[in-house]
Amino acid sequence: MILLFNLSIIIILLSNFIMFLSFLLGKKMMWDREKCSPFECGFDPMSSARIPFSLHFFLITMIFLIFDVEIALIFPIIKLFKMVNFIIWTKISFFFIIMLLIGLYHEWNQNMLNWIN
Repeated sequence: MILLFNLSIIIILLSNFIMFLSFLLGKKMMWDREKCSPFECGFDPMSSARIPFSLHFFLITMIFLIFDVEIALIFPIIKLFKMVNFIIWTKISFFFIIMLLIGLYHEWNQNMLNWIN
């Protein structure tokens, strides 16, 4: 019990010493506003959050998330190939690909795939 207590005291002291050393040797100064602020899409986090935001960046993010989720959903379809018969697997895969193509057509129709405005 005493050994556990001593070990916990040593761990607490060592972690506090390392944090203090990091504070002394770190290059971040308290008065440097840019280094202390998080990077938020190029906006100044110290100003108002209600500034105009380009809808194009939001829609590009949505496109990325849709295709990112698509990859996460394709892997179970590949695993499903060994579990069900070929006809059911083909129907599921065909439905999934058709839904993705409809979404891609909609994005193309809304000119969201034009990267240059």
